[in-house]
Amino acid sequence: MKPTKGADTMSVVLENLRRDARMRIESDSQMSVAWLIVPFLPIIILVLLLASLIFGALASFPSTSFNSTTATPPTTAAPFFVALGLFFLLFIIGIIVAAILSAVMLYKLAKRRNTHFQRQLLLYEDLLNMAKEVSSKRGVDVSMHLNNMDRTLREARIDETEKSAALWTILSFVTLIATLYVFYYLMKDFFKHERREDQFFEDLNRALAASGVPVNLPRRTLPVPDRSFILYFILSLITAQIFSIYWIYVLLTDPNNHFRQQWMIEDTIIAQISPVLGGPSMPPPSSPPPPSTSSFTLPPSSP
Repeated sequence: MKPTKGADTMSVVLENLRRDARMRIESDSQMSVAWLIVPFLPIIILVLLLASLIFGALASFPSTSFNSTTATPPTTAAPFFVALGLFFLLFIIGIIVAAILSAVMLYKLAKRRNTHFQRQLLLYEDLLNMAKEVSSKRGVDVSMHLNNMDRTLREARIDETEKSAALWTILSFVTLIATLYVFYYLMKDFFKHERREDQFFEDLNRALAASGVPVNLPRRTLPVPDRSFILYFILSLITAQIFSIYWIYVLLTDPNNHFRQQWMIEDTIIAQISPVLGGPSMPPPSSPPPPSTSSFTLPPSSP
């Protein structure tokens, strides 16, 4: 017996959703908080340099014998200047290494923002097509919800455009303003992105429920907060950049939490909608491992 055209369409929709889920392995990269060592490197290098200078200066002082009232003059100051030159060279090398690591971290932060947003557009399109197919199969008019989903998709295409990770990383070497701008859009873009995503999933859930296919979506327990760029900038200034370490921490962890919770939502949708689309009720085979439960019980970060 030949499969019907409708069955073929439904299976294509399901396969597209699974491909979208598999893409997250590359697009939604989890960045370790070990990157926090980067802002500490200049401080560590400076402390080591000062300690070495003090040690070298003390070692070059003339020694005094307990049996003599006269000090023994140093034979030469060459060891001190050799040590000074060596540690100055190491300091320059350390600064260069810290700058390279900072550039790599900034590039990775900006790059994963772009790749996640690009995957999200594909996911929106395929979820919208899925809702259309399900409502058409059930003969239910959910045009209002479909229109809202389509509107959200068009807004995302306009607002969530790519910002060149390579270009802004290079500009960050030239001026601090570029670095601050990258920090700004990483904070604000993920907040707006998650609010838009929640609205889309809400409209999707209503469309499926009206079609007789209710989906129990998990609730976000760690939403991305609307952090104040001005507040973070001022606190970084008055604390001599110490607060910027926490700033980098939230730039690392906010997207990490967003990705994990979105994976749970995607897997739930695919698992619960698969029987309707003619597939097994199970998550995609290439899904990343689920996060630890502890990461979903913490209160939202502040400020």
